[in-house]
Amino acid sequence: MLIPNYGCGNLASIVRMINWVGGDAVITSKASDLAVADKIILAGVGAFDHGMSGLCDGGWIDALNEAVLVRRVPILGICLGMQLMCKTSEEGTLPGLGWIDAEVGRFKLEQDSSLKIPHMGWNTVSVTKENPIICSDQEEQRFYFVHSYHVICNQPNDTLAIAHHGYDFTAAFSHENIFGVQFHPEKSHKFGMALMKNFVEL
Repeated sequence: MLIPNYGCGNLASIVRMINWVGGDAVITSKASDLAVADKIILAGVGAFDHGMSGLCDGGWIDALNEAVLVRRVPILGICLGMQLMCKTSEEGTLPGLGWIDAEVGRFKLEQDSSLKIPHMGWNTVSVTKENPIICSDQEEQRFYFVHSYHVICNQPNDTLAIAHHGYDFTAAFSHENIFGVQFHPEKSHKFGMALMKNFVEL
């Protein structure tokens, strides 16, 4: 399993969790390495345009498209990585990877809401369709979030799970071999470990 290092975050905690659940993950700074990837994790934190610029400047986009769209390698986007899979973001001006028919928008809470942006901390996630990475028959599942923007899927069937922060939003999506989660499984204890283990075993 390969984790592209495109300059958007500390990836070591993801490697540690993958190793903990029995997988083998390697951080790579060479886009050419993706030619032999059996699975990919696209992780990251920060601004949308900074993330897309990192992918472009590092020569990652063609390599990712070949792996994900042609070879159909399973890929998991985490936080910013999930958002970069969409078409556009309200946070920036650059186009996204466009793998998912979705946009990214900022939370728009009621003026009298006591909730804060960014949405930060633990939140319950409700699974909306059968999928191989988040079990739908488990007890209440909670994951750790840190984000001000969220994905808006144009195809309802792409939504895998929802959470609530003022209103329901897409917490995870899936489309064929493409998976994305807005939360941080590497910071989500047993629920995150279960998700990572399921992805490793795909």
